[in-house]
Amino acid sequence: MPNISRPEIKYTRMQKFKFTLFSFRDILIAFGPMALMIILVCGIAYKWVDPAPPDVIDFSAGQENSDYAGFAKRYAEELAKNKIALRLQNSEGSQENLQKISDPDSEIEIGFVQSGSTDEAEAESKGLVSLGSLFYEPIWIFYRGNKELTSISQLKGKTINVGTDGMGVSRLFKQILSVNGMQESDVTLQKMANTPASIALLADKIDVLVMSSASDSPLLQTLLRTPGIKLFDFVQAEAYSRRFPFLSHVILPRGIVDFGKDIPSRDYHLISPTATLVAHESLHPALIGQLLLAAQKIHGGAGWFRKQGEFPSDRYTEIPVAAQAEKFYKNGPPFFQRYLSFWLANFLERMWVVILALGALFLPLSKIIPPLYVWRIRSRVYRWYGQLRLVEQAIDDVTEDQRKTVGEQQLKRLDEIEDTVNRISIPLSYAEELYGLRSHINFVRKRVQALVSP
Repeated sequence: MPNISRPEIKYTRMQKFKFTLFSFRDILIAFGPMALMIILVCGIAYKWVDPAPPDVIDFSAGQENSDYAGFAKRYAEELAKNKIALRLQNSEGSQENLQKISDPDSEIEIGFVQSGSTDEAEAESKGLVSLGSLFYEPIWIFYRGNKELTSISQLKGKTINVGTDGMGVSRLFKQILSVNGMQESDVTLQKMANTPASIALLADKIDVLVMSSASDSPLLQTLLRTPGIKLFDFVQAEAYSRRFPFLSHVILPRGIVDFGKDIPSRDYHLISPTATLVAHESLHPALIGQLLLAAQKIHGGAGWFRKQGEFPSDRYTEIPVAAQAEKFYKNGPPFFQRYLSFWLANFLERMWVVILALGALFLPLSKIIPPLYVWRIRSRVYRWYGQLRLVEQAIDDVTEDQRKTVGEQQLKRLDEIEDTVNRISIPLSYAEELYGLRSHINFVRKRVQALVSP
């Protein structure tokens, strides 16, 4: 049989767009108000329900090249991974950090503070909270001489350097003198920074150097290895820790500095405050989790005095621990922060109440909006049935002699209706109603023609 070529039917892009299963315009009209309302509510809630955390924190570290400054830089590196900037400011040390955090006119929100620098009542009155202790900062007392000192009272009459006013050592050493029945006038106190004080000790310009430092301090390890420089052994360390709750009894093990040279040559007992991460109560709670996650990475390992995982800790601090920090120590990081980026997790944590409320609102709306969409589509078809009824009534309500004239008018009206209906755009899933309308138009036309026929 000969091949009969069928004429190719070409559709414009607009015609193809009309032949769809859904009407995007009607979906937009039906669902748009609800979507707009959700976006508006979320926008208002995001701004006003619970303010977002800042992306910059002002941090008071310590003296340049000190342990505090070194640790602060590591915190800045960790927080930068979540796009949180740590703006570091140098200080004289713990005591100055505490003053800056307490000052309502200061921009400083957080810093390192040595335990024992304040008391609970004073901390609460100044709006201070602790995020936890980070590492041991033993009190190291170095001196020169052939005679070994075994009691603090043997320091009477000596020239002792206790660090600058901004450091926490001076306050603590005065307390040590007090419990040993000594006054400040019994010794000569100097307030040089640790590095020049170490030089002065080596040059025999001072008798004693008192410092508080973490074990990995280069200056400390130099002094421990220097011949002729002795380390004071706190044989009453346990008693000190009972008298002062913020102090711990730690032991410097024999050979820990240098196994080959057996430095030190025996165990030494030391008393140790802890370095604490202290913040003002105005610090955004969401940032506490990030700071403690950084603290775990930086201070969580084992060291000369600490066991693996011992720090950070909610112990060894006289400053009340922040509620958010307590939750962290008890349950770990917030749920969302374990699996999502900080900012996305924070958004969900802040907005979960709003999301639940919108979810409750969405359930009834989800039963109303789909029928509304269906009604909008079908109304394009059904409203023409009213026109068909008017045509039938017009032909039925006239007398026999008027029927032909009225019938011709209604046939023209039917042509106009059919022409308009043929241009209706309707989703393919509702095409049955459209084709049903067209057949009913033809049915009414035949009925009118039958009535006007002679």
